[in-house]
Amino acid sequence: MASSPASSLISPSISPSSTCHSTHPSVTALKSLLTTTLRIATTDNRVFIGSFMGTDQLLNIILVNTEEYILGNETSRFVGQIMLPWRLVLHVEAFDQQSPSKGKARDSRALYI
Repeated sequence: MASSPASSLISPSISPSSTCHSTHPSVTALKSLLTTTLRIATTDNRVFIGSFMGTDQLLNIILVNTEEYILGNETSRFVGQIMLPWRLVLHVEAFDQQSPSKGKARDSRALYI
């Protein structure tokens, strides 16, 4: 009995946990930001504010409950769940959920590109 090409691609000796770098400092830093409110400025003069849910292998950023603002325009619109391509990101800023002052930025959490 011949095996199918798809089944020959899966090796039982390789598990996702054996190839994951979950203890790497960068991964730990990203995990600490999960569900944190991020403000992300993009190259096309937009700003997105939403809850960080993760990234993919290309470092595209996934946000939920997101509002989109266009610079120079005073209005915003709810866009829900979005994926922002990393190549469009200019600036990322994390906001402290525990802060008594709503919207207070976390110290040393801004990333300039």
